[in-house]
Amino acid sequence: MKNQRILSHFQESAELKMISAELLADPIAQAVDLMFTALSNGNKILACGNGGSAADCQHFAAELVGRFERERLPLPAMALTVDSSILTAVANDYSYHEVFSKQVQAFGQAGDVLLAITTSGNSMSVLNAVNAALERDMRVVAMTGKGGGEMNELLTEADVHICVPHDRTARIQEVHLLTIHCLCDGIDAALFGGDTDE
Repeated sequence: MKNQRILSHFQESAELKMISAELLADPIAQAVDLMFTALSNGNKILACGNGGSAADCQHFAAELVGRFERERLPLPAMALTVDSSILTAVANDYSYHEVFSKQVQAFGQAGDVLLAITTSGNSMSVLNAVNAALERDMRVVAMTGKGGGEMNELLTEADVHICVPHDRTARIQEVHLLTIHCLCDGIDAALFGGDTDE
């Protein structure tokens, strides 16, 4: 019984990844182009999300500032989820809904990219960050699921929406992680060409 339950997780995840590969390859490629353009022009990528999505933001930033699969100079990316003093001060003095938007207002500049991750598409703190980014003439790459939620109403034609076609949070997060790896690999290939040495 336990083994069958475990196998069903693997099967559902694998099936969703194959479906997502067909549906999301184009928007992921568009997101790579958007991020590549920003980084090539000396801009940076800011990332925000809550819970598991916060961990994904930190994972993404770590891969760019450190490395993904090849040695290279660090790339400017920052997770807006890591400064506990900023997060708690803004949440206490204003509202938790503003913990990311305040940082976008502080650090974001025209030409930067915001990676906004919310599995439901309805996280108010992330939606507010998207609004702040658009006000600063930044571009947005949104990663969602469950139909995209309110995120569908905010993005412009210049932005990219990567919406996982599933309603289960764990499955959405698994595809989000694979998407992050695709973004990192695509950025490296676009910036430096060729294949990795590994």
